[in-house]
Amino acid sequence: MSGTAPWWRSAVIYQVYIRSFADGNGDGVGDIAGIRSRLPYLKALGVDALWINPWYKSPQADHGYDVADYRAIDPLFGTVQEAERLIEEAHRHGIRVIPDMVPNHTSDRHAWFQAALAAGPGSPERDRYIFRPGRGPDGDLPPNDWVSSFGGPAWTRLPDGEWYLHLFAPQQPDLNWQHPEVRAEFESILRFWFARGVDGFRIDVAHGLIKHPELPDLPPPPAGVGRRRHHLDHPHWDRDEVHDIYRAWRKVADEFPGDRCFVAEAWADTPERLAAYVRADGLHTAFNFDFLMSSWDPKDLRTVIDDSLAMLGAVGAPATWVLSNHDVMRHASRYGRRAAKRWVANERYEPEGPLDLDLGTRRARAAALLMLALPGGAYVYQGEELGLPEVEDLPEAVLQDPVWERSGHTDRGRDGCRVPIPWSGRTAPYGFSPEGASAAPWLPQPADWAARTVEAQTGDETSMLELYRTALRRRREHPALGDGTLTWLDAPAGVLAFRRDPGFVCVVNLSTEPYPLPDHTAVLLTSEPLEGGRLAPDQAAWLAV
Repeated sequence: MSGTAPWWRSAVIYQVYIRSFADGNGDGVGDIAGIRSRLPYLKALGVDALWINPWYKSPQADHGYDVADYRAIDPLFGTVQEAERLIEEAHRHGIRVIPDMVPNHTSDRHAWFQAALAAGPGSPERDRYIFRPGRGPDGDLPPNDWVSSFGGPAWTRLPDGEWYLHLFAPQQPDLNWQHPEVRAEFESILRFWFARGVDGFRIDVAHGLIKHPELPDLPPPPAGVGRRRHHLDHPHWDRDEVHDIYRAWRKVADEFPGDRCFVAEAWADTPERLAAYVRADGLHTAFNFDFLMSSWDPKDLRTVIDDSLAMLGAVGAPATWVLSNHDVMRHASRYGRRAAKRWVANERYEPEGPLDLDLGTRRARAAALLMLALPGGAYVYQGEELGLPEVEDLPEAVLQDPVWERSGHTDRGRDGCRVPIPWSGRTAPYGFSPEGASAAPWLPQPADWAARTVEAQTGDETSMLELYRTALRRRREHPALGDGTLTWLDAPAGVLAFRRDPGFVCVVNLSTEPYPLPDHTAVLLTSEPLEGGRLAPDQAAWLAV
């Protein structure tokens, strides 16, 4: 990795879902104190930065993605002063900090929305959001047929007769990004946190800020494609005008020293559409959801890798790679279905067939080496380095994701990938909360997680944790890894093999037969022990050549 290129071009960024990472005060919910206590762990793991899910003041209707005050930390997590100490301490450990930014919508408790409710129809206060009269003789029908990403209509009617737009929960009214006050306010918020030392922001729903001014009904979906899938000229997803906002944000980031960066959560139909977010005057990087959504299939993976590198490279941006996050089923469980299939963008994964967790774990180990060998940066979702599976049997009584309620209890939502991670001990809370904690973890942990704790896996060379630690250390040390290019090598069907210069080859066997390793001078790392110099099915190797 080059010592002169900006850090974010090669960074391995660790996602902290703050509620579930570490509980410092014993109330059963993770917090800033918990993150601070685990900084030595993260330094030893070998990550370059932390992406922290929303920590702002919030009623927590959507676990922080409903922000009431962007300049305050929610008391559930700490204070602004604690956040400043976390940033300072992380920097001393050589770790950068990237909080979430949630610009598409606020909480319905935000001062602006409360003022809009009080001011009534036609007021300047309502212009900051998207209020409209209803359709029908009495205005009792929504203004259009848009649907919430959490299920149900995207509109809620007020007692005064007007409707307001919320592409997510009703407690998350969408802002009107055509309004100059909205744009000025968020530029001010960025400066507030940049001045406190944050190194960048992950932008939630980066593709959703701009809506068609006429708010037309949704066009019919292309044949065989889900209703919410994006396409050109969609009325509220991935509209071209959104890039004007990010050009202005880029200028704000450039006011501050130290390679501050933005990461877009942008769902786009094609790699070309994604690349538009990361042009030279726009955002710095964007999540590669095509890679995350790929099935465990060599043709599918290679196509995504090629398309991503080509399109992002054309605008001078690095690729980023991600296997799991707080919104999707953990990949050890996705890969543990023999019938796993490619997803449709923005539509939740439905597992097919029974779970074979041994298979999923073996594939997850190989996928980690594939991801960390690819050019660009990578994201590690907390707990994936422990091999955590999705918790698919949470009792219905404990489910908290708004998707569960909004879907009429037909979609269990995302709680299964958000269960607090295990640190030590034989029983729950597995060190997530301190001794003598006053409350149980906010979601229950499985009774069989003792072997998955950080404590149990540390020093076990066969564990997922030690595989990640070794891979991240060697990735940091090897001059071929990080940003750059790759060259595909000839390999039989079912095998992915590529070279990165100088002197590195990655081979992943996705076939059903063992594969003899190509010529090499040394084996740097394998996802499982080799047998007779051959790579078993669902196994990966890093080679020196």
